[in-house]
Amino acid sequence: MLRSTLLSGNGMYSPKGLAWAAVCLVTISTAGCGHRLTGRWEATGRTLDNGEQEKTILELKQSGNQLTGTMKSPGFSIDVKGTANGNHFELFGPRNPTRPFITGELTNGELHGTIGRREWIARPATAADDTPTNPYIQPPALHNVAYNGLAKTPPMGWNSWNLFAGRVDDQTVRSIADAMVTSGMRDAGYIYVNIDDTWEGVRDAQGNIQTNHKFPDMKALAAYVHSKGLKLGIYSGPGPRTCAGYPASYGHEEQDAKTFAAWGIDYLKYDWCSARMIYKDDQLQAVYQKMGDALQATGRPIIYSLCEYGLGDVQKWGANVGGNLWRTTDDIRDQWSSMIGNIEQQAPAAPYAGPGHWNDPDMLEIGNGHMSDDEYRTHMSLWALTAAPLLAGNDIRSMTAATREILLNKEVIAIDQDPLGKQASPQKNGDLETWIKPLAGGSVAVGVVNLGSAPAQATVNARDLNLKGGIGRARDLWTHKDARFANGAYSATVPAHGVLLLKVSAG
Repeated sequence: MLRSTLLSGNGMYSPKGLAWAAVCLVTISTAGCGHRLTGRWEATGRTLDNGEQEKTILELKQSGNQLTGTMKSPGFSIDVKGTANGNHFELFGPRNPTRPFITGELTNGELHGTIGRREWIARPATAADDTPTNPYIQPPALHNVAYNGLAKTPPMGWNSWNLFAGRVDDQTVRSIADAMVTSGMRDAGYIYVNIDDTWEGVRDAQGNIQTNHKFPDMKALAAYVHSKGLKLGIYSGPGPRTCAGYPASYGHEEQDAKTFAAWGIDYLKYDWCSARMIYKDDQLQAVYQKMGDALQATGRPIIYSLCEYGLGDVQKWGANVGGNLWRTTDDIRDQWSSMIGNIEQQAPAAPYAGPGHWNDPDMLEIGNGHMSDDEYRTHMSLWALTAAPLLAGNDIRSMTAATREILLNKEVIAIDQDPLGKQASPQKNGDLETWIKPLAGGSVAVGVVNLGSAPAQATVNARDLNLKGGIGRARDLWTHKDARFANGAYSATVPAHGVLLLKVSAG
């Protein structure tokens, strides 16, 4: 999901798309500042891994020192605004209105801009710079797609995007598959090795999607991953282009599903991205149903992961289109506020989680280095309490001991993989937030998260757990020690942004 369409489905920049969008934004910024920045500017960006040229059109309107406009590419369209001071300009996107994405100058009738360390030049656009318009394809009439029998517990595995983004290739995937075995990840339940965006080539004369040079033989790669006792996942979307600007499945759903099945693919992540330029949110169900039908028709068991950022109350219809999991949030970032923000959005969707169909707050950031180990333990605990898919996004090949201990905590994984499939919901008390998850066999998991910036005393009361027969055994799943309830309660100090996670059995 790197999404060259930097935009997430809710009109915000998606972190994945952000990397590529940054490129596009830069491209655009180069295009429009100066005497009068009003006009259309075209910026030619990088060459994609499939040989296609990235192109962005920036339409700007200047009023005094204020700039407004739209930035468009084949994969996304977003509104931008900013300021002009003489020949200098700054443009901001909707995700961060206080920090410019693009800074540049109008020089000799061109826009010269930078994003980060990237430099871009935009020139006045002509009609020849416009990208072809995709013909509208009417979505199918609604019906229920049969359940495929997969994902009876939340899927576990690894995804390439958070760490590698557009740098993923065949050799990286093979080495990750090797490490999934040697690290113990596979035996702990992490089965899926998922390739995200930027694997795509171009379509051949018959319309069949090809891989680009980074993936010379996808079928052989699938065979290698399968030989390790693992399964291979891939990425596409219902729009004309993926988030990173590569060909997606619009108008080729059945064809692509057959290709994925022939390659030996076991998991499909299907990202809304550029589909938002063609369809409205009230058409999400029918659009996703189309690929659900196509996957079923192949006869191959393929997990279907809907990536639509929680749009359109997806939890109410995701299972009806054949979905095994669906995103309830925007893209996650490796920071506390993003992680907590995503998990809080799980709560309204809790009644819709269960065997075969799961709410997805996005991938794990554990081990990527921008949160503390306490925060990563909280991350893992909350994903387990909410029965979320566990898709690692770190470098499995070089995990620290702390990261390994968090991801491979079998007692915490068992909470996530509990066959009852119930999802916890939060109750907040000041800086402390308590999540209680019913488990098969009558036990419960209870997590108390410290949202504050200082250590806090957490107390779990037996009466709140609704256990028949009172407390039997309680175990702290991070210290791996029994916890003793005294006078109907258990108390412990929880570090800032940390978690107390217990499994409590009835007496």
